[in-house]
Amino acid sequence: MKMIVSEKELCKSNEADSSFSKRLGKAIIALLVIAAVLIAALAGARNMFGTQLTAAMTIEKLDDHLWSMEYKGDYGFDGFLEQGGAKSDAEMGDYIASFLSHGFWKPDTSTAGGNYGCSTVTVTRPDGAALFGRNFDWEECDKMLVHTIPKNGYESIATCNLDFLGFGEDWKPDGSMGDKFMALASVYAILDGMNEKGLCVADLMVSHEEGIDQNTDKPDITIVSGLRLLLDKAANVEEALELLSQYDMHFSLGRAQHFSLSDAAGRSVAVEWKDGEMVVTDTPVVTNFYLHGDDGTSGSAQSYVRFNTLTQRRDAAKGVMTAEEVRTSLAAVAQSNFPGENGGEKTCWSCVYDQRELTATFYDTEDWAQPYALSLGEKDWCKKGE
Repeated sequence: MKMIVSEKELCKSNEADSSFSKRLGKAIIALLVIAAVLIAALAGARNMFGTQLTAAMTIEKLDDHLWSMEYKGDYGFDGFLEQGGAKSDAEMGDYIASFLSHGFWKPDTSTAGGNYGCSTVTVTRPDGAALFGRNFDWEECDKMLVHTIPKNGYESIATCNLDFLGFGEDWKPDGSMGDKFMALASVYAILDGMNEKGLCVADLMVSHEEGIDQNTDKPDITIVSGLRLLLDKAANVEEALELLSQYDMHFSLGRAQHFSLSDAAGRSVAVEWKDGEMVVTDTPVVTNFYLHGDDGTSGSAQSYVRFNTLTQRRDAAKGVMTAEEVRTSLAAVAQSNFPGENGGEKTCWSCVYDQRELTATFYDTEDWAQPYALSLGEKDWCKKGE
């Protein structure tokens, strides 16, 4: 019998959880209060926390539930990889807190999880340039647009669901200096993005209870650290796949997930982990069911509808669309088309990435009339569109 599980039902099954543990959120709150005191009290604190201070001061509120931030310099990711990575988001949280505090404090954390549904599509513009479209579906949430210029890696723009950081309903990233410091963790908690080479990445859930916990002699990554790895270090899909093959993947969320990857040359794949192994499927469309060996039960009914709708629209256009046509395709599979199916679930954001121009158009919660223009290589990297 075909098993149908909605993304909303999966959300309810882990209602108390988030992508990072709530304990991690509380731990980092304590840590960053300490950091804020150090910043205020120590004459040499600016030298020690200067990069973090500069990043924290770039945080800007763009709209209700939406902020932007730029982090230029070392955010510790090379050190994270050099230490062997992490087998869980909790272990990664330990590292983030230690890095942000320069070793003054280390939290006790535990693993937690969450679930969400999404859609991606890859096409080419009429002039041959690649475009990547992405919907992120979840309940109403606070969001961060993250621009990173790492000390050793590629510049990128990305999105973060701030609710996944577990800091609580009353926390906002543009409050006190402690609040702003806490928001720096969003660099490590991205869900989709594009780097300066035109590589696009996105994480999507599979409506299935199977996770993955590879254990060989390779260093370790989790889903969110894997996305950061690819944006910082991979120029195209081939390099991304080679990088992923060098690490053991760990799904600390307790649910299956897969990556949608697309590069400036137009190659697009889904990367999945099944039976302990990484498998790759060339596909221009990804939603919330397995592309490799799907038997019709790994996703919700809606995930197949969204996949078929995007595939049909793409096929009708023979894979060639303008950015506006990608936007209308994303609108056609947004959650407003499925009223009542998943309770309070919304399409929290949609993004159309131009992989040649290295720009993106971000739409907040199906507000198609008021987009935000994002640009790599520009000082004014985020601005509200006309």
